Amino acid sequence: MRILIIGEGGRESALAAKLQKDSRVTKMFFANGNATTDAIGKNVHLSEIKELRDFAIKEKVDLTIVGPEAPLVAGLKDEFKKHDLKVFGPTQKVASLEGSKAFSKKFMQTYDIKTAKAVVFDAYNDAKEYIQTQQYPLVVKASGLAGGKGVVICETLEEAEATIHDFMIRRVFGDAGIRIVIEEYLQGFEASIIAFSNGEKIFPCIAAKDYKKAGKGDTGPNTGGMGTVAPSPEFTQEHYADFEKNILEPTLKGLKGEGFSFKGIIFFGLMVTKNGAYLLEYNMRFGDPETQVLMALMENNLLDVIQDCMNGKDLELKFKDEKAVCLVMCSGGYPRNFETGFEIVGEDKVKHSQLLYAGAVKRGDTVVSNGGRVLNIVATGATYEDARKKVYEDASHVHFDYGFYREDIGKF
Repeated sequence: MRILIIGEGGRESALAAKLQKDSRVTKMFFANGNATTDAIGKNVHLSEIKELRDFAIKEKVDLTIVGPEAPLVAGLKDEFKKHDLKVFGPTQKVASLEGSKAFSKKFMQTYDIKTAKAVVFDAYNDAKEYIQTQQYPLVVKASGLAGGKGVVICETLEEAEATIHDFMIRRVFGDAGIRIVIEEYLQGFEASIIAFSNGEKIFPCIAAKDYKKAGKGDTGPNTGGMGTVAPSPEFTQEHYADFEKNILEPTLKGLKGEGFSFKGIIFFGLMVTKNGAYLLEYNMRFGDPETQVLMALMENNLLDVIQDCMNGKDLELKFKDEKAVCLVMCSGGYPRNFETGFEIVGEDKVKHSQLLYAGAVKRGDTVVSNGGRVLNIVATGATYEDARKKVYEDASHVHFDYGFYREDIGKF
């Protein structure tokens, strides 16, 4: 099989590392890839959907896996389908469940999916008037795609006013913030559940815990994720039963009700409170960095799982009875202003973990940083502490100028 993986982060590296173990995979292409994928297959510098389509036709690609959300929201599946090209992922309409928080919130409300109370606003003055009467903290979300950074927990009215001004007037996230969702604040812990859809049923993986804040102890700005552990230590069987009844089953009913059948991934971002699990958001693709820990623990052959989904077959997902920890090393200043182009050294001293590049590329005989989240270090162990020790020991040997990481991933 010839496979095209779209994306250039640690998630794509994890998928590639899992798939390369399969002898049926004869060639892998990556658009645009990174230093890990460069060693596994061939990186190709393409971004436009029509370029990707033409490349897939020319190279006789058997299967395309889409990592990031933007190509799906832009309609890549729809375009590829016109040319009988197989894509593991949803159509543009279904991808709107991630691409538009306003659209997904309406879907949740229509199908009684347990979620926070929320109101959608298109007009700045209406939003400004609404927040005068609300309780705080309050959550303000850009409706469109904002790279995981378009959500602000506002502690005061002044902070909420500044946030909606940033989103709707200053356009700090461009068109993504023209429409906003203002939501009640839920107190609890977050959990991520990635699930496979075969067009008829949804098959969830084990829950993962994502560390979203840039600083130790969950301080600082929101990021795309500073690390993950799986299984989530806080997410119990009772929580899973609640999720299944109040979120998973009504989501499946909603997908069928709207004619949103698809073969791909649906990611449930949850907040678990004293009143049970609430759905914060859908993602319609593999999470990053959740995929890294799931691939480390998954016992199934990934290509078998994907092909079974594409053929509408039921899945029996199996995971090792171990713990996995993923640490994300970032460029100084991330998620705000950061510099790139720094040489990464010490990778040869990583002995106990898997090193997966993300925002890093080959430049001659060296690897240099070219993104905010530069690389991932992933390990498994009998306990979280076992996995943590491996990850942090190996991380201590890897360096690039101004690089940083959280020191509390896997500590609870």
